[in-house]
Amino acid sequence: MKRRTFFKRIGSILAALGVAETEWLALGDRYYQALAQPTPRKLALLIGINQYQNQKSPSLSGCLTDVELQRELLIHRFGFQAADILTLTEEQADKKSIETAFVEHLGKQAKSGDVVVFHFSGYGTRIKSAELADTVLNALVLAKEYYIEDEKIVNYLWEENLLLLLRSLSTDRVTAVLDTSYYTPTGQSTGWGIRARPELVATQLAAAELDFLEQLKNQTTLKTQNPESSNVAVLSATSDPKHLARELLFSGFSAGLFTYALTQYLWETTPAQTIQFSLSRIGSSMNQLSSKQQPGLLSSKKNKTLTIGNFFPDNLMAAEAAVIKVEEDGKTADLWLGGIPPQVLEYYSANSRLSLPTGEQLILRSRSGLIAKASIAQFAATNSLKVGQLLQETVRVLPRNIKLTVALNTELERIERVDATSAFAAIDHVSPVILGERAADYVFGKLLQPPSRYGLFSLNGEVIVNTTGEVGEAVKLAVLRLATKFPTLLAAKLWRLTENEGSSRLAVKATLEIVNSLSSRVVIKRETSRTVSLEKSSSTLASTTPIPIVPIGSQIQYRVQNQGDRPLYLMLLGLKNNRTAIAFYPWQTLEESDISETQPMLEPVVIAPGQTVTVPQTNAAPGLMVSGPAYECEYQLIFSTAPFSKTLAVLEAAKSPTADRQFMSTLVNPLEVAKALLQDLHNTSTIKAEMNGTTSESYMLDVNNWASLNFSFQVA
Repeated sequence: MKRRTFFKRIGSILAALGVAETEWLALGDRYYQALAQPTPRKLALLIGINQYQNQKSPSLSGCLTDVELQRELLIHRFGFQAADILTLTEEQADKKSIETAFVEHLGKQAKSGDVVVFHFSGYGTRIKSAELADTVLNALVLAKEYYIEDEKIVNYLWEENLLLLLRSLSTDRVTAVLDTSYYTPTGQSTGWGIRARPELVATQLAAAELDFLEQLKNQTTLKTQNPESSNVAVLSATSDPKHLARELLFSGFSAGLFTYALTQYLWETTPAQTIQFSLSRIGSSMNQLSSKQQPGLLSSKKNKTLTIGNFFPDNLMAAEAAVIKVEEDGKTADLWLGGIPPQVLEYYSANSRLSLPTGEQLILRSRSGLIAKASIAQFAATNSLKVGQLLQETVRVLPRNIKLTVALNTELERIERVDATSAFAAIDHVSPVILGERAADYVFGKLLQPPSRYGLFSLNGEVIVNTTGEVGEAVKLAVLRLATKFPTLLAAKLWRLTENEGSSRLAVKATLEIVNSLSSRVVIKRETSRTVSLEKSSSTLASTTPIPIVPIGSQIQYRVQNQGDRPLYLMLLGLKNNRTAIAFYPWQTLEESDISETQPMLEPVVIAPGQTVTVPQTNAAPGLMVSGPAYECEYQLIFSTAPFSKTLAVLEAAKSPTADRQFMSTLVNPLEVAKALLQDLHNTSTIKAEMNGTTSESYMLDVNNWASLNFSFQVA
């Protein structure tokens, strides 16, 4: 295809279809469907820019990692050939190179039915252009931002032009992932990098771009027929154009929050998942990392009803890792850990185990960022490892000395940081760091709005409720005042580390429902992905937003199904507004005369094989009443093949026998409960007998014996 013909087709497509044909969807399965197709060829163009020539653009940190995350996913999870993936990074990602890549790599090679993936990570911005009657344009900022020395002439890739480039390809299987945003960031300084540049006023587009735009505007007739060209899906880092795409410092690397959550989800997705690609699931993962950023899907109307089963190769397995390099002995390898949940990766320790499809196990020896060194277990067969082999999590090893990491905002004066560090040193379960130097859970700093006061902030800059002090408060006193809140936050961090919806071998399904005396409505559904039935669920989610909303005054309940062949024990813990820990208390039904000081007050919640139970089980009301005022809530449903003996004992010890027996109550000892929970899960693991030397320093959790599902929602 000649370059002139290529651009002529773009103009004719615009006239035939119009950019306005696309629409925002809350859920979709397009990206997954596209990647999983057994098509003749799969092509990708991946672009990432950290360093910009213009000094007005501070360097980003995670864009090259995003390219690597996508590349490893496409090769090892979805069968792309390395030669069919073109990457343009840093100074390579200029306007001319990108347009040439579209023509040569995508336009000339993509045939009908082929898969094409385009990815961009970098700055986005908005342009107010006098040449286009003050039209405001969304644009991708490329490596070479300006022509010559005139800063009023910009060389960007207009977002709508990108859509037209994608539509011009000779296939209807085109997907773009844009990890960028366009509006100027405002608000509290945080631990996040922001992928948005301030709007440019009174700028001029480059002459070539203006000519291109004029050609598109003047094109009114369709000269080139391409019936498949309209089916382009664009996955955006934000569902609201005014929200910000962020990147976060993880364990030894930075990455776009959206790209990491998206690729990690796709590593663990299987045909047994729900029909539509769940942006809400990705949004939930992002929410657990303190982000309000929620992804969106911009797609055409065509083919909304396609199912995962239509495209999924029979031999594609879900995975947490892949072999990317093998040492000469054939027994030691480098692993890519792209499928490990981001909140877990930082604490994924040596002696964790992953298994090959053949059953052989690899033991982690060390880890740096997303890459780990591993070797075949001694008892395994003698088969050599091979690059490209997929691995599933078998044993998760977590250290026992995990602390809450609090970053000191760099806007604090040096003496303030010194005093805060000294005060934090007296709290044994908190580790202070400087913002931006290490991954953190929360930020300690000052309110921007006067009068200035110290407080605790989430990573996205929102102040934690009831953490700000009085005007004039000393730094050390502020830290000591917050000390009582840290055990609750650390407890929630610990039970989040148990989440294993993708890797658990237990077959469980759970739904959060709004109920009344006559019916129920599903709000959130979670299920382990390795062992669920291939039957399509008949449940319809009531909410299509990434973070569902439960109205104040609703009655809610959890409906839990054990689809396996072993009894399962259930524990339910939660966190409200990042400040209050709550738990489900399974009270025994006893007559007053039967109660004694030695009689256990709490009893295990047991779900027999094939049984479905609701929590809470009560005849007094159809569920738990959700009271106001508005708040954010996060629950962790944890299942085990053995009783939570230690956890129930700790819960009992902190609860007065004469207290009001509420089903959900505030935890007065959340950190002790969280540690007892991890110990209970550790005790069910059979592998710990082989690793006696490390059990005193680590928790060892066996995927055959535990499952943990996260439910996050807003009450409003």
